[in-house]
Amino acid sequence: MVLKMIVDVCRPHDFLDRTMDRYIRFFPCLSDPVRRSSLGLKVALVMLHLVYAGILFAFYRHLIEEAKIKPWYTASYFLLFVATLIQYFVTSCSSPGYVLDAMRAANEKDNAFRKASKQPASSKNVNVVVTIDRNHPEKTVPADVTSWTKIVMDLYSPGTLLRNFTCSYCHVEQPPRTKHCHDCDRCVLQFDHHCVWLGTCIGQENHCRFWWYIFEETALCLWTGIWYISYLKADIARSWWKDAIVIVLLITLSIALIFLLLLLLFHSYLVLTNQTTYELVRRRRIFYLRSLPERVYPFSKGVCRNLYEFCCHRGNIYNLEPLPSAQVIEERSRPYTCSDIMRCRCC
Repeated sequence: MVLKMIVDVCRPHDFLDRTMDRYIRFFPCLSDPVRRSSLGLKVALVMLHLVYAGILFAFYRHLIEEAKIKPWYTASYFLLFVATLIQYFVTSCSSPGYVLDAMRAANEKDNAFRKASKQPASSKNVNVVVTIDRNHPEKTVPADVTSWTKIVMDLYSPGTLLRNFTCSYCHVEQPPRTKHCHDCDRCVLQFDHHCVWLGTCIGQENHCRFWWYIFEETALCLWTGIWYISYLKADIARSWWKDAIVIVLLITLSIALIFLLLLLLFHSYLVLTNQTTYELVRRRRIFYLRSLPERVYPFSKGVCRNLYEFCCHRGNIYNLEPLPSAQVIEERSRPYTCSDIMRCRCC
């Protein structure tokens, strides 16, 4: 027994592998390396929040005294602290809106409608008309294709080849603003980016949650930084090593705050113009955007409408935006005039 322990110590990799196998035996969900990495990242982020807040209250005794005088002030901080962590886990566990889920739901709805109306599922000698948007003309497509293919074809302009919007990995038809994520190995509706900190993609279904998370995280970092500065400015007797720890934490907190502020401003700009990070960065690689001028936002419906759809989105997987017509693109390419501002054209 002693010899076995000595051998395990001498070979740490084997010892770690055996220990990991024992944990996986009791927790089968940790057998996936991606899940282990995501879980480890979540634990590290929670511990980081607890360290920053815990050291502050452990060193700054004045906060405890102030909590007795102004309990609402400290309670507000803890409420923001808990809300930020809850928002983090809600966003990380939420679906960004996968094309396969939308396709499955569309086909199921179409099959249920056909059964209810007692119509045949398909007919190769008949054409079916599918209308998605009243502003777009009706298109006639062959009826031997799936319901999802009809919906996606109606979102693109006439003459668009099927291979241009078919994913070469999932082999499904992608609606506009969709991209295949290689980390998730799925196509995401209104793909923005894959967030390694959350362990999930940011897309149509969780972009609003992501914005609120970075907003709460920014507010929490700012509030914590103010308290750290108040601790350093307080005229109280304390050890030098406490000051050193607080200064190091304040420097790292300031760097994180700058990053969060820039990220918040950037995504606020994307929300107001109805864009995604992928569309902004890879505009020249998207076949239906590369011919448009840089300052034209083809999917923008005005600031107020963009905000409304972003904040009041109910998670409807059929909220698929068609490509704007040439007339709409031309109208949005016009420069603003004084009359446009008076008529609130930008809104």
